[in-house]
Amino acid sequence: MAATNNIYTLSVGSSTKHLAEVRDFVAEHAKGLGLKEKEISEIRLAVDEAYTNIIKHAYKNIPSKPVTIELGSNTSQFWISILDEGESFKPEEYQAPDILKRIKNKQRGGMGVFLIQKLMDQVQYNRKGQMNEIRMVKNL
Repeated sequence: MAATNNIYTLSVGSSTKHLAEVRDFVAEHAKGLGLKEKEISEIRLAVDEAYTNIIKHAYKNIPSKPVTIELGSNTSQFWISILDEGESFKPEEYQAPDILKRIKNKQRGGMGVFLIQKLMDQVQYNRKGQMNEIRMVKNL
C-alpha cells in the first residue's frame, strides 16, 4: 500500500444540522483529487448515510455526542473514516434488505448500509477501544 498523503479531520456533534458541513468537507477533498462529479456524489451519499446512522443508531439522536470525520488519500485510494463512541454496529448481524419487498410495501429507511456498500469500493467496521470506526474507500 502506498503512503497516505495528508490526513484531514473534522469534528462535529451528532446532529443533522451538521450534515451539509460533513458532506461539503468530504466533497471538497474528493474534488481536489480530481474525482468525477458522479463519484463525488456517490461519496457524499455514502458519508451522509454513515453519519446519519451514527446519529440515529449509535447515539439515539443525542446531538451533543462527538463524531470525527477523517479522510486521506494515497496514489490509489481516497478513504473516509467516521468515528463515534456510541453503540456499535454489528456487521455480522446485518442482512441486506429485500429491495423488491421494500418497494412493494412502500417502506422507507433501512437502506443506509446497503447503499454505502454499493457506492463505495471497500467498507470496514472497526472497534478501537471505545471508538467505532466505519472506514469507506473509493479507488482512484
